[in-house]
Amino acid sequence: MSLRHALLGLLAQGPASGYDLLKIFEISLANVWPATQSQVYSELSRLADAGLVKAAAEGPRGRKEYSIAEPGLAELRHWLTEVEPVRARRSEMLLRVFFLGQVRSDQARDYLRQQAEAARSQQEELTALKGVVGQGEDDLSVYGRLALEWGLRFSRMQREWAEWAGDEVGGEAGAPSGQGRPG
Repeated sequence: MSLRHALLGLLAQGPASGYDLLKIFEISLANVWPATQSQVYSELSRLADAGLVKAAAEGPRGRKEYSIAEPGLAELRHWLTEVEPVRARRSEMLLRVFFLGQVRSDQARDYLRQQAEAARSQQEELTALKGVVGQGEDDLSVYGRLALEWGLRFSRMQREWAEWAGDEVGGEAGAPSGQGRPG
């Protein structure tokens, strides 16, 4: 997924300023694609230069409201229906798990507890968003709820796995977690 397509998708719902789009990211898309202010404004500029969006209105202090242009809508639809999503297979967290045998058992368990805590914290943040995500029947509300539910289930699975994995790590507090390199 790209920021470009996220912005096109939001603008397909209706005109919005960069500030408005950033707020929507914070309350709904942060679960799937976080973005900073500079990223949003830079990408809006690139989209406008490419003719995919246009400034629909200009307000005080140079505030621009953008709307999606027909080529932008065509690009969004093409991306949605014809471009296969990239399935990320890299996980730095799991790469570290693979090598936890190189540290003491207590350090390995601490690392896994930290991962469980991070997942629990993410789950709490997402649960708090349930009241913010629209309860309507418009596209952003319906599909936003679907994405939020994925985040809730995924963070719950991550927490449960990290707790289980921490229980699986044996050994004494001062002993190495594993036998070192595979032979």
